Amino acid sequence: MFQLLKPGHTIPFMRLALPSTIFSCILILLSIFTIATKGFNWGLDFTGGTIAELKFSKPADLDVVRSALNKQGLEGAVVQYYGSTKDVVIRIAPKGELTQQKITDGVQKGASEIDSSVNLSRIEYVGPSVGEELANQGFLAILAALGCILVYVALRFEWRMATGAVLSLAHDILITLAVFSWTQMEFDLNVLAAVLTVVGYSLNDTIVVFDRVRENARRIRNETMRNIIDISMTETLSRTLITSGTTLITVIALFWKGGPMIHGFSTALLIGIGFGTYSSIYVASAWAMYLKMSREDLMPKTVEKEGEEERYEP
Repeated sequence: MFQLLKPGHTIPFMRLALPSTIFSCILILLSIFTIATKGFNWGLDFTGGTIAELKFSKPADLDVVRSALNKQGLEGAVVQYYGSTKDVVIRIAPKGELTQQKITDGVQKGASEIDSSVNLSRIEYVGPSVGEELANQGFLAILAALGCILVYVALRFEWRMATGAVLSLAHDILITLAVFSWTQMEFDLNVLAAVLTVVGYSLNDTIVVFDRVRENARRIRNETMRNIIDISMTETLSRTLITSGTTLITVIALFWKGGPMIHGFSTALLIGIGFGTYSSIYVASAWAMYLKMSREDLMPKTVEKEGEEERYEP
């Protein structure tokens, strides 16, 4: 692995801990305000609606398909490719005047005007109660993930580190959700999957940093916790940049060339991974420092047994 810095040089990351914390608090408050006032543009996975899959005999023009559906009274339908330019998926939000039969007839008639050999391979209706249940389960899944992470990091490291890790993850999730709320991009199950992926990715980066902090706290004496964190951050900087950089290259490629079907997924990953790298330094570690974590808190526990000399638990 290449060396980004000269041996022995330490970057004073924690010098910017206070302004970074203020910046993060402002972002969180703005995120909460945006979500509370604008809400989300829920996809059909959550609101319910009709999903139809069409297979054309020749490449289909999405604009032409949309125009044909509009003529049938199916305005606002989401039309996308899936698999190839001959395969089209249509998503129609529920409307009071539209029955399932009218939607089916409208899709078939509109598609037949474009291609008489078109095949309606699938059409199904997702009820609003099912969509509401999916939204609730997704929210509970995020809370469960944060709770399990809190317990895991507290048992493996220390409760101050666990608090910092959970705050870091909540920070990344809130900002990602706020971007979708502010832009009103469609929030569907793909985006929810990306949010949960961000939780795992951000945690991995935080664990690597915490592991080095614990190791250096036990190895380096006569240093403050702030300096130990700076040293640990500097030592893991190469790994962080390489891992985040290669991941972002893939995500940017998905965002740029992945198409509309996974645009929301790649957007959530792009935002989450970017802020996840930042938060592992200036949220997770900074908050552990603010909570007065000391070297003694990270030292091995002393284990005493009758008839044996005092030893340390590994």
